[in-house]
Formats: sequence, C-alpha cells, structure tokens
Amino acid sequence: MAVTTELIKELRARTGAGVMDCRRALEEADGNLERAADIIRAKGLAAAARRADRAASEGAVEAYVHMGGRLGALVELNCETDFVARTEEFKILARELAMQVAATAPRFVSRDDVPAEVMTERRAAIAREADGASEQEIDARLAQWLAEVTLLDQPYIRDAGRRVGDLIADAAARTGEHIKVRRFTRFKLGE
Repeated sequence: MAVTTELIKELRARTGAGVMDCRRALEEADGNLERAADIIRAKGLAAAARRADRAASEGAVEAYVHMGGRLGALVELNCETDFVARTEEFKILARELAMQVAATAPRFVSRDDVPAEVMTERRAAIAREADGASEQEIDARLAQWLAEVTLLDQPYIRDAGRRVGDLIADAAARTGEHIKVRRFTRFKLGE
C-alpha cells in the first residue's frame, strides 16, 4: 500500500512522532496505520528505556480537588527537561494521575516502593485467610492486592483495560524521555 501524506498526517496526529519517523513506520507496516503506531510506540519505549537511568528532575506538581472540596490529591510527576514538562500532554497526564490518586487511594507508587516487611505481613495474612491455599494461589492474591495499593499497577479509572503504568509508558514513548511519578498524597476531609 502506498504511503500517502494523509496517512502520515493521521499517524503523526495519533503518536506525536516526527514526519520522517511516521513515514518510515508506515513503510515498514505496508501502510497499516495500527501496525505503524505500534512500531512508533515500540521505538519510543526503547528510547525511553535507554534513558531510564537519566535524572528526571524537571516536571510538575499537579493538584486535583473533587467537587465540593472534600477530597483531593497532589502528584509530583517528573521528566528530564522543562520543555516536556511545559507541554499540554504532560500537564494532562499529571492531572489524570492526581485524579486517579484521589479516586483510588493507592498507598505506594510502585511495587518497588512496598517495604519488605509490609509484603511479608500481607503474604502471611493472605495465607491465614486462605488456609490450605497453594503458593500459586497466595501469589495470585498478593498480586491482586498489589494492583490495588500501587498506583502504577492499578487499572486506569477511565479505561479499566489499561494500567496507570501504561499511561506513563505511552507518554514516555511519545516524548522519548524518562517520565516518573516521584510521589503523591491524598487528602480526604475527616481522615
């Protein structure tokens, strides 16, 4: 299939990638828009992974206050450059993350942030609750618990088929920068 200007424009609008990157991806995908988007996403994720060890010291602190002012959250989202931090896409991502925190009350950013003693206590509690359960069943319940209490593993509130970590990975793929949730806090009146 011929790669047309319209296809390039549509792919560019979807992915935010450069014109030549869109053209190459469409050529590689034989004009298939979905495959080309996947190719660009994969290349962006690879670029972001190469930069994962770089300092992400720029970014934004975003607040979300639910109607009525009884519930709110603050999220610190970091990236590598102030150029990316000032983009509308980055600001929207930070706001979506603050809304996610307000709605779901996670306790930790990622699985790596869960203290070992908390994991040990939770595993023991699950084993007591599910007397006679196999290690696989205990592991499955522990994974389910982690998906509830870690922000990056939670289902995204606007699309339960995606995890919050996927949103951040997609943004990192589009920008080519390392993007990371540094910390968050949630406030609820009376708690």
